Amino acid sequence: MSDSNMKTLGASARGLLVVLAALTGLAGTASASTPGITGTSFALVANQTLSSQPDGTQLYSWGYGCASTYTPAFLPAVFAAPVGFCRTAQLPGPTLIVREGTTVTVTLTNNLPTGVGNTSIVFSGIPTSTTGGVAGLLAQEAAAGGGTVTYTLNTTGKAGTHSYYSGTQPDLQIEMGLYGAIVVLPNTVPAGCVAVGTTPNLDYRLAASAYDHPATCYDREYLFQFAEIDPAIHAQAEAQVKAIAACPAGTTNSVTGQPCPPAKLFVVTEPWHPRYYVINGRSMPDDMDPDYAPNYPNQPYNGNPHMHPLEQVLLRVIGQGRWEHPFHEHANHVRILGRDGNLMLSQTDQTKLGGLMMFTTDTFPGQTFDGIFYWSGKGLNWDIYGHTPTVAAATAPCIPDANGFYTKSAGAVAPIFAMTAPFAIANPTTASINYGEWCADHNHPLEANPVGAVAGGGAATLPDPLVATNGLWFNGTPYLGPDATVRSRGPTPLPVGGALQNPLAESGIAFMWHSHNEREITTDDVFPGGMLMMMLVDPPVWYIDETL
Repeated sequence: MSDSNMKTLGASARGLLVVLAALTGLAGTASASTPGITGTSFALVANQTLSSQPDGTQLYSWGYGCASTYTPAFLPAVFAAPVGFCRTAQLPGPTLIVREGTTVTVTLTNNLPTGVGNTSIVFSGIPTSTTGGVAGLLAQEAAAGGGTVTYTLNTTGKAGTHSYYSGTQPDLQIEMGLYGAIVVLPNTVPAGCVAVGTTPNLDYRLAASAYDHPATCYDREYLFQFAEIDPAIHAQAEAQVKAIAACPAGTTNSVTGQPCPPAKLFVVTEPWHPRYYVINGRSMPDDMDPDYAPNYPNQPYNGNPHMHPLEQVLLRVIGQGRWEHPFHEHANHVRILGRDGNLMLSQTDQTKLGGLMMFTTDTFPGQTFDGIFYWSGKGLNWDIYGHTPTVAAATAPCIPDANGFYTKSAGAVAPIFAMTAPFAIANPTTASINYGEWCADHNHPLEANPVGAVAGGGAATLPDPLVATNGLWFNGTPYLGPDATVRSRGPTPLPVGGALQNPLAESGIAFMWHSHNEREITTDDVFPGGMLMMMLVDPPVWYIDETL
């Protein structure tokens, strides 16, 4: 199916995507945000570790992590230890969350194996001074064998998303996993933005806006770090580290009787043939498991965006590898707010954004961007909540606001959720179950020849849900909302929501988000995998718990 067709997302495509979501296990409540550690002083180490891939491969890797004597503070607050964790090496390194205008120090200790040599950190786009260490080509370095260096960062005027990575032998050390993200939060709440912690529901945002500008307010956020892995390089490094450990420099080989060679790695990094492609250190489907899932002890961050209709979703994206990554966010374009921490405003009106609307977002090596994505359901020509002229028309009105949506300005009541995990939902008596609906499509049926209760001359006929299912995970409907799960179920209805299938109130619509470099949606040449994830639009009554 072409991307142009996927953009308009006809009814049949939506139904099939719901099925695909079920097949990947997305139909539960796992989600993501931008978790990390926070403060003004960080004690990091560079160390060796293992990272896992969906095919069962355990890749020898290097990574930044937290010093064993350092107890970090976590954000969002719900990820405070013991929920969140920061190993002494992880992939990617811990996301550092700091406040604009503060002086930040990062002390790095080199615990990499003998033979690796020095290591360092470059904080892209952030003025940095150093104390200690030894001179390197791109940055002051922490010497081998436990050496340290301290970096002092000036974050004034540097709000936005930035990368950090090794500046020492980067063709090898970045490939091995020495990279991470630093998020600089703006130090003001722009007019019109809703401050963090003031919403009636648990707030997973890090800030009210991406930058010090009212056009960058947002409701939800996700961080995605794209990278590639060539396992042959990792195998070389592992073999040489083991050989050096077995025959330390200055001693004699117990088998050959020959002096051991100098303890220094010589890993060939060209030609380079990546076979694993990761988002936040994980490949699909692992990237859709929760943040800090215990089955990925060294890969704490996931990639699994959820949202409600009309929510302004901030995407923080970093290219951490060697390739450009043309990433396609199905269901809408992305408005670019800024690149490398530089806000992009209109040249003629500084109150307005000047960044592109991108069908496929391009991320280049070392580059970051912040962008806004939202899903509205506008103009699909069918009712996403499953209303018909004879069903629920009186109890589910749609009064358009000035933009054609059913929102607070048109009299709708915004959902307020009960805070009882894991399936907290809004009270339908106080919140509109079709909040944010595009009113021009209200009461337009989807199915021309329905197998269930939805009737009328719609645009498509969905497959019988009793055929295109994967057990009880498939919710049997492409519609949003709690009553939508009882529609289009066939002559022998499936059971309603429960612990073993989609909860009754969720009933979301799923879209694939994936790299347009087709090889990057494989795992060791097997599709599907790699840089692929699912985005789920949840109905307004569904509480999105980012910890599950």
